[in-house]
Amino acid sequence: MKKIFLLGLAVVLVGVFSFYNVDTCSAKVRFVTIGTGGVTGVYYPTGGAIGKIVNKKKKQYNLRVTVESTGGSVFNVNAVMAGDLEFGIVQSDRQYQAWNGTKDWKDKGPQRDLRAICSFHPESIVLVAGNDTGIETFMDLRGKHVNIGNPGSGQRGNSTDALAACGIDWKTEMRAEGLKADESAKFLQDGRIDAFFYTVGHPNGSIKAATSGRRKVHFVPVTGACIDKLVAKWPYYAKAYIPIKFYPMARNKKDVNTFAVKATFVTSAKIPDDIVYAITKEVFDNLEAFKKLHPAYGILTKKNMLEALSAPIHPGAMKYYKEVGLK
Repeated sequence: MKKIFLLGLAVVLVGVFSFYNVDTCSAKVRFVTIGTGGVTGVYYPTGGAIGKIVNKKKKQYNLRVTVESTGGSVFNVNAVMAGDLEFGIVQSDRQYQAWNGTKDWKDKGPQRDLRAICSFHPESIVLVAGNDTGIETFMDLRGKHVNIGNPGSGQRGNSTDALAACGIDWKTEMRAEGLKADESAKFLQDGRIDAFFYTVGHPNGSIKAATSGRRKVHFVPVTGACIDKLVAKWPYYAKAYIPIKFYPMARNKKDVNTFAVKATFVTSAKIPDDIVYAITKEVFDNLEAFKKLHPAYGILTKKNMLEALSAPIHPGAMKYYKEVGLK
């Protein structure tokens, strides 16, 4: 009887310690998620590129990065602030607005827990129109059927900024749609809209689809004195152009002038310093490999990746920047 009791006790203890060890090991692995955007944009592969680089050292950092396709910049900021996401990729204008409590955050107020990490590629404001629509200049949008972007998206904020700056009331002077970016190309090709806005890095799969279909289309320059004033007014806007070499099926033969924002990488003040440090270090230490993962990253340098940041830099990222002399 004593032997049976001791044997049973040993089995129980082995089970308890086995469970404890497994639980302890699993507890060491920390999972973080990056909110991106639609799968046809550049945000999604950007999140994937970060995850690919960091996850190579998941055992060293006990860190696993996953990526989530989301509704875009506003969603990502709000999800990071709510703790539903640890990181998010957002347009530089949205970071500025969230930190200062304007636009979509006017009622919520300044998002003071928002923290910046770095910036990535420039994102130009693209306006694509059918050749049969008569839309040749920005001011020709009056009376047309145009997708300005889904609520909460970056392109909606940029398109309505541009329209307002040029005196076009999108609610009364045009037929505005609120489609997601990855729906725009199909709607344009099907003749269900005349044109669409998209704020995105290049090359972009959705823009390629829009310019390569049966319906012939072209890029409309987003230019003029009104746009010049808009760019001069806000620090997150800059002059830019659409590289036409990526879209040979479009009618345009030369690069098309427009304006742009930058994609930025943000997190919350509540995220531990060592997690942010690890991700920052791996991206910057492997920048050349990172740049090869998408053509839009070709112009990145360690210096210009610290531009267009409105929120304070997270201490974990700042620790790395000071170590390598960037700050």
